Amino acid sequence: MTWLIVAVALSQSDGKPVDWPQLYGSDDAVVLEKNLNLEWGEKGPPELWRIEIGTGYSQPVISDGKLILFHRKGDRELVTCLDAKSKEQKWEFGYPSAYVDRYGFNNGPRCTPTIANNRVFTLGAEGKLHALDLQTGARLWARDLFSDYALEQGFFGVGTSPLLEGDRLIINIGGKAKDAGIIGVATANGKTLWTATADGASYATPKAATIHGKRWVFLLTEATFTSIDPANGKVAWQIPFRSKLYESANATSPLVVGDVVVASASYNVGTIAVRVNPDGSHKVLWRVKSPDSHFSNMIAIDGNMYGFSGRHENGCELFCVDLADGKTKWSAETPFGRGQLLRYDKNLIVWGERGTLAVVNVEKEKPKQTATSDPNPRKGLLEHPTWTPPAIYDGRMYLRNESTLSCLDLRKK
Repeated sequence: MTWLIVAVALSQSDGKPVDWPQLYGSDDAVVLEKNLNLEWGEKGPPELWRIEIGTGYSQPVISDGKLILFHRKGDRELVTCLDAKSKEQKWEFGYPSAYVDRYGFNNGPRCTPTIANNRVFTLGAEGKLHALDLQTGARLWARDLFSDYALEQGFFGVGTSPLLEGDRLIINIGGKAKDAGIIGVATANGKTLWTATADGASYATPKAATIHGKRWVFLLTEATFTSIDPANGKVAWQIPFRSKLYESANATSPLVVGDVVVASASYNVGTIAVRVNPDGSHKVLWRVKSPDSHFSNMIAIDGNMYGFSGRHENGCELFCVDLADGKTKWSAETPFGRGQLLRYDKNLIVWGERGTLAVVNVEKEKPKQTATSDPNPRKGLLEHPTWTPPAIYDGRMYLRNESTLSCLDLRKK
């Protein structure tokens, strides 16, 4: 496939800004702001500001003009609230952290915060769960899940973001010793409402959906593709889903499209699609060895699924799969390596792992790259690795790596 590079800018949305309150925003990586102009030059969209930050892979989240950054400086995990426009710090909350990454990656938090009902919920690399007041940063309650459930550190510490579901947080915490692989926690006071499975934790955030009039939560644990009832934690079904390699991890969150749920993993696992029946049971529609998503998210547009396939940067491909049968329609190596995707109409906004920002239009049968920040992936907007998904709020895009937070101007001029 030929990658067409054309000079192109994202623009400010009409009306009230749309909050970006959790991992992948309000609607699973779909950009809800309107009238964005996907055009910029090789330098990328204009940068409004950038600041030095602590380490971590947590995505910025924004509500009512307040940007929440979860990061680590020195021996403290910090929750920092900034004005999303001006970068002015409004408050900061912190606590000690002694987490050390076993594989030499940074020691900051992996989980993205969630904002709801004027509260901020964070889960640190050592399993410290906090509820904070969004306006002041005051601590409302806290839990030490590592201690409560005798957790093992795992490969990269705690890394699955909490899922807000009604008045509870669903957390794939991996408390195998206490039959608490998955827990439901009350947002009001932090108390555990139920526990489920004896599975270890993955690094994939759960997804919730209403199917046939019933709420379900779908998640990858350390070893299974699982569906649970979020009201009581009852397991509807589990499908074995893990590599035979010990040093492997499930890290791509499931994708829900109608009554079909898709899961993918690298390390020779592949991709599976199941249909959820009215009674909550499931039927496997297809299972293939390729694509195999390592940690990138997946996007659905008009019956097709898009994502990145491949464990390593070299040889990783952007793919398009027919959701009906799992057959690959096209795949191609790209300048991005592995990346994160946002959907805007019929376009994929791509954030590659070496700081390349691009737009790929998939409206027609063959993809067309219509914008890039730089055709040379070694000269990214931010230094490698840029593994954290972008966030968009009020005509601005927020990007981070392990040391920098950048705000780009996506508004019309």
